[in-house]
Amino acid sequence: MSKVVSKSQLIDQVAKALKDDKIKKVQVEKVVNVLLDEIKEALKAGNDVRILGFGSFKVVERKERKGRIPGKPGSEIIIPARKVVKFTPGSALKEEIK
Repeated sequence: MSKVVSKSQLIDQVAKALKDDKIKKVQVEKVVNVLLDEIKEALKAGNDVRILGFGSFKVVERKERKGRIPGKPGSEIIIPARKVVKFTPGSALKEEIK
């Protein structure tokens, strides 16, 4: 089973890595929050977000489609069209996780 890294754990790790630079955890938390907010705002505005060496985020439209209710044979429902965020890892990240 894979481990989930929460936002607070991520902030702790970044603060720990920057401890020598005397950057406080509160400052790291502000930076992480601003970064995530900027990514969200860019996606809401219809822009793609590319982080060199990491990957890219973009909003894609999923078409309306038929689905089934698990455990109910023969039951079909219509899943409405919607927008979703798609993440594509960059080549450097792909190499790191091989």
